[in-house]
Amino acid sequence: MKKLTLLSSAVALVFSCSALAKVTPEQAARLGNDLTPVGAEKAGNADGTIPAWTGGITSAPAGYTPGDHHPNPFADDAIQFTVDKSNVSEHRNFLSPGMIQLFDIYPDTFKMNVYPTRRSASYPQYFYDATKKIATEAELVQGGNGLINAAIGIPFPMPATGLEAIWNHIVRYRGVAASRNGGQAAPTANGAYTIIGFDEQIMFKYSHPDATPDALEAENILFRFKQSVTSPARLAGTALLVHETMDQVATPRQAWTYNTGQRRVRRAPNVAYDAPGTASDGLRTTDDFDMFNGSPDRYNWELKGKQEMYIAYNDYKLHSKDAKYADILMPGHINPDYVRWEKHRVWVVEATLKSGTRHVYGKRVFYIDEDSWQIHIADLYDNRGDMYRVAVAHGLNYYEVPTHWSTLEVYHDLNSRRYIAIGLDNEDRMYDFSVSLSDNDFTPAALRREGVR
Repeated sequence: MKKLTLLSSAVALVFSCSALAKVTPEQAARLGNDLTPVGAEKAGNADGTIPAWTGGITSAPAGYTPGDHHPNPFADDAIQFTVDKSNVSEHRNFLSPGMIQLFDIYPDTFKMNVYPTRRSASYPQYFYDATKKIATEAELVQGGNGLINAAIGIPFPMPATGLEAIWNHIVRYRGVAASRNGGQAAPTANGAYTIIGFDEQIMFKYSHPDATPDALEAENILFRFKQSVTSPARLAGTALLVHETMDQVATPRQAWTYNTGQRRVRRAPNVAYDAPGTASDGLRTTDDFDMFNGSPDRYNWELKGKQEMYIAYNDYKLHSKDAKYADILMPGHINPDYVRWEKHRVWVVEATLKSGTRHVYGKRVFYIDEDSWQIHIADLYDNRGDMYRVAVAHGLNYYEVPTHWSTLEVYHDLNSRRYIAIGLDNEDRMYDFSVSLSDNDFTPAALRREGVR
């Protein structure tokens, strides 16, 4: 493919021995030099449309206070050009097959306003330091379904396999803990919707400054997550608790649910893989959440290469408290006038369902931002090989942390011509990354308390 730069020569340079060889200290020394501290190409591209990375956002805009919706540091940027049905063929080298289908399905309304590329991703220094250290030590075990010798940082900043790249996404830095309010909506074909409100807490054990590989492996916990539904009234009080493990063969994901009708906490082993997502109207799977989560064991993973692509980046306008849900949500797709697209380099990872296993997705292709390891686009195919869904993560820099994370995830179901938007918080409180959480906040007893509040 013209648009895909195959990595055979690059991998040969970086991994002169086996493709599974660890990164040498000499190779790790590239981090922070010709590569960014997380393994991206520091230099810009040949035609200058992607600039060099110079550290990302290093300070918050004047007047910002933690707890605010984040002011747009690039508000003065003008749209460079717009991609729509009339000119999509001129830009197809920078679009995934799934994104091209959205232009076909919604020819009169879907478009991309493309802005100057701003490589804004940035992280704390201790995260950069940890990445450089564990790059020479991290290993996958259990056939790639577990991670050892890693803590805090990106384990495989110079990935040799698709599994290494997807683990970089799974453990990428998103702060130490966060609480967030907001919700999701799944508009009908005519645009009607109900906001499903959530109260969520997450504690990233892997990212704590004091985390060590030995302690993480002994506890075998990657993160703890708790979610309760706050609205509408018919669903309020339903709650979910997840303990995500680093070695999912040794100990699979542990999950519990609280049902308001039964007023009981129950183990929920089916909260995984292609089980429908919470109150999702069947428009996403459990492992779609965060673009991909959970055990990778049902797929064969292939690192296809790198390419330049338009992805939703620095989406501060979409994130703004001045944007109302009624402004954003429309039939077929979210309002494209609120979305900022930029050209970035992405890793391309293809996951193909293993023989003898089942999932509603026969193939998944992930496009992972080189500067953050955030999956920004996922093309999701059914078991006949047809495009089923297309997922888009709308990212920005939460500069009080700092971290690059999505402000909204949108999953387009091409068969029903519907979508679900997850992370709506324009009319709610902003993420709190300063929240103090402990293991006691993530027990089944705590889940029951959460459900009956």
